[in-house]
Amino acid sequence: MSENTSPSTGGKNTLLIVILVAMAFFAGYLWNKVNTLEKNAKGTSAQNFQDNNKQNTQQNTPQNPEVVDYKVEKPSASEDNWRGSKNARYIWVEYSDLECPFCKKIHPDLIKVMSDYKDNLAWVYRHFPLPGHPKAPKSAEAVECARVQKGNDGFWQMTDLIFEKMPDVEISDFPDLATSIGLNKQTFSSCLDSAKTKSRVDAQAQEGGKAGVRATPTGIIFDVKTGKSKTFEGALPYESLKREIEAFMKG
Repeated sequence: MSENTSPSTGGKNTLLIVILVAMAFFAGYLWNKVNTLEKNAKGTSAQNFQDNNKQNTQQNTPQNPEVVDYKVEKPSASEDNWRGSKNARYIWVEYSDLECPFCKKIHPDLIKVMSDYKDNLAWVYRHFPLPGHPKAPKSAEAVECARVQKGNDGFWQMTDLIFEKMPDVEISDFPDLATSIGLNKQTFSSCLDSAKTKSRVDAQAQEGGKAGVRATPTGIIFDVKTGKSKTFEGALPYESLKREIEAFMKG
């Protein structure tokens, strides 16, 4: 007995097959798309990690502190603000600004380095007050007024004290600071008010500028015996400072 298939039943079967094929194709498309996106996401993440790691490495790599040597005036024990042995072979000449935060940062490290090398290293301070620091010029005059009264000892005591008190200290506080290190307050105030020491500050700043000094702190280490020198710009940390000085001493 033969089987009869109605036209309507055949049409339904054909439609069902078409739908199933379409669904299979769409499922395959989705599977392929998901895998492609996952691969791209993994690749992007890996590349971002490499890029970020490279950037972090570059940021954390210390820069060479050496810059082009500045041909500044040779240090003089009789003319400069001198700290340490006058017979020292090596001299650290610093161009500095008493309101500069980086100068404040390196100052105690230079004091420590001086104690490490004692008779082998001396320290010369030269003024380079920057235009953006309103208290810097008068601060420089103040430490020079201390020098007028008490020589190099007075200069360095006042310098240490002003760096310690910055940035909170005001110019009006300087006479009291001078008294605290044993200076005559009236004599100091008269010196500061008269701008008696301004010409010395200006002369050092102009000399540094002509030599090429452009920022503070700038340090130049000299070998008195050979005449060689090396320039450093910026506030080197203590360990870096010591390492550079030792390398220079070894020639």
